[in-house]
Amino acid sequence: MIVIVDYGMGNLHSVKKGFQRFGFTVKVTDSPAEIKKADKLVLPGVGAFQDAMNGLRQRGLIGPIMDWIQSGKPFLGICLGLQLLFSRSYEDGVHEGLGIIPGKVIQFDFSGVERNTELKIPHMGWNQISFQKKDIPLLKNVPDNAYMYFVHSYYVCPENENVIATQTEYGIRFTSMIWYKNIFATQFHPEKSQQNGLAILKNFGDL
Repeated sequence: MIVIVDYGMGNLHSVKKGFQRFGFTVKVTDSPAEIKKADKLVLPGVGAFQDAMNGLRQRGLIGPIMDWIQSGKPFLGICLGLQLLFSRSYEDGVHEGLGIIPGKVIQFDFSGVERNTELKIPHMGWNQISFQKKDIPLLKNVPDNAYMYFVHSYYVCPENENVIATQTEYGIRFTSMIWYKNIFATQFHPEKSQQNGLAILKNFGDL
């Protein structure tokens, strides 16, 4: 069973539908007990970093998520669910994240970029992902430089570049997907990225 974590800040319906399209059994829950029963865990999310951490904390979900990841079972973070894995975010102050992936979350700054007036924040719409690793399990049958759908104003900066699975150009070159052991996480929304995005969900379900 694939469990999608509900902490009050995710487009849960479209993620659930994406998995169900391929016949996977999916449950959306905010129950720590249900998380422990899962075969695979998904942490989606849209919105503000601090609100998300507060939502996880208030529901008693931080410990169960940390335990899950340490168990070695497949984990997928989507958009804000990627950012929450990092040490801290600089969105409206400085806020501590889950600290699973060392690094920070910062806002796009195009002040030193040519033609920066053409670059809007948030970064919204279709953009390409460039593979930085070989044989990424979640990108099976997904071509290099495939287009994915993004909506975000902040991006992650991992301390260890070895976790970077894909990068994307938007004024700067930023990390758009990470892969570290059992942890997969995307800045883009696979559930909104048509055929290639849905292939990522299928690949995760098949792990």
